[in-house]
Formats: sequence, C-alpha cells, structure tokens
Amino acid sequence: MDITSYIEPKLLITVPVLYILGAMIKRSEISDKYIPLILGAMGVVLATVYSFITNEQNGWKDILSVLFAGVTQGLLCASASVYTNNIFKQMKKDADESTDKDGGTADS
Repeated sequence: MDITSYIEPKLLITVPVLYILGAMIKRSEISDKYIPLILGAMGVVLATVYSFITNEQNGWKDILSVLFAGVTQGLLCASASVYTNNIFKQMKKDADESTDKDGGTADS
C-alpha cells in the first residue's frame, strides 16, 4: 500500500522534515521507543497549522473539519517518515548480510 497517495501533495514536504527531526532525536538521549510518538505529535501539529492557514473557517463544523484533516494528515506524514526510516534500515541490514556472505564482515 502506498501511504503517500493519501497525503495531501503540499504536505508531502513534512515527510522528509519529520525524517530529519527523527534522526536528530535519535542522536539525543531520548529513548528510541518514543521517537514515533514524538514524530506523530509533530506531524499533527505541522499538518493542523497548515490546514488552519490554508482553509477558511466559518463555524465550528469547519474548525472540526480542519482539525480532523490536520490529525489524519499529520499521522499519515509521520507514518510515512517512520516507514521510510525502516526501509533504509532494512536495506542497510540486507547489504551488511550480503557482505557477510561474500566473505566480508559487517563490522568492517
């Protein structure tokens, strides 16, 4: 399933932004288990701010609609970012394993 097909095109820029933020958090003292939660919250905030800026609100229904769009789009962007990170990790792991099979070492 291509999750990015559900993300609003103008919000796709948040995927690499969240990926970079995740890499920065990874180098901090914050436990890895919290990174997806932090990225999810950041994605929701960024997407909600974008939704409020780009959509006119004429009542509480419009505000709820913008909030819903912000939450869903933010979570999709964060999920795409975490998914991208996992793909890169898996590709690196596969490359390391193939180096081991070819007589090299993964530690070198």
